[in-house]
Amino acid sequence: MKYHHRLSITFIALLFSVAAADYSDDCVYTLYVKTDSIIKAGTDSKISVTLGDSQGRSVWVPDLQSWGLMSPSHDYFERGNLDVFSGQGRCIASPICRLNLTSDGSGPHHGWYCDYVEVTSTGPQRACSQTVFYVDRWLAADAPPFQLTAVLDGCILDDGPAMAKHGDNDLFVVGNPIRSAVDQRP
Repeated sequence: MKYHHRLSITFIALLFSVAAADYSDDCVYTLYVKTDSIIKAGTDSKISVTLGDSQGRSVWVPDLQSWGLMSPSHDYFERGNLDVFSGQGRCIASPICRLNLTSDGSGPHHGWYCDYVEVTSTGPQRACSQTVFYVDRWLAADAPPFQLTAVLDGCILDDGPAMAKHGDNDLFVVGNPIRSAVDQRP
């Protein structure tokens, strides 16, 4: 009987230590998402995001609005908005260099023009990492480039990673912060 009691206590202690170890591998991700201010730039669609690192690891948020930090009555992804989201996920390497931003195309206002997504990540005994993804395009079936997904990959660049110094911190930049002369706007 004593043996089974010790075995049970050992097993419970092991479960708690494994659970605690798994939790310590979680990082906090904060995203600032800027919707353009042009007419019809806002959307009522569900937006998902996948953040990735150069080692192929990723964090998927199937419904970004579920991470929303704005007031309960706030209307996310509307024209001119800067929306803030935060949540926990498994830690991935820094810098975050890959973004997959997807609209499900639902709702009466399905098209969305996203300017940029700024991602900050940190975790236990990890330095803070910041990446800005300049999306600068429509996620829409009825506007160029006629796609509901935008993938920005700064993990593999021919000229090396796009880094810009920002104060005392390194800011990883993916995409062009200056709009090209030929816009993708209709």
